[in-house]
Amino acid sequence: MSHRYRAHRRLWLGVLWMCAVGAAVSLAQQSDDPAPPDATVQLVVDYGDGVEKHFTALPFREGVTVLDVLESAQRHPRGIKFVHRGKAATAFLTRIDDLENEGRGRNWVYRVNGELADCSFATFVLKAGDTVLWKFGAYR
Repeated sequence: MSHRYRAHRRLWLGVLWMCAVGAAVSLAQQSDDPAPPDATVQLVVDYGDGVEKHFTALPFREGVTVLDVLESAQRHPRGIKFVHRGKAATAFLTRIDDLENEGRGRNWVYRVNGELADCSFATFVLKAGDTVLWKFGAYR
């Protein structure tokens, strides 16, 4: 190989390396970007009797929890009322509107984006675009 060929090869490899690094940094920055100022979350309350309330554009902010979303829905002119006990990791929802947990029967259970939650609703931090579903029914 000629000296000139090796120099060009090193130059092009360097350019390709810089492009790859730049692309990786760009992707990493995109995932760390804050949510747009008009970002929202959704809340669906399913009463288990064919009636649902949909809040399709509740405001999102970094660190918002499922409890914060319920409070936002409660402040809405056609909102909900809810009761809970405990705080943070021990918070437990006992009632939405006129439906109270039955204990061994039907109860309020929540999911985020279709996945059953595995922690208290007061500590579950949401992402922009998430959908929270509270459903009154048998635990499944």
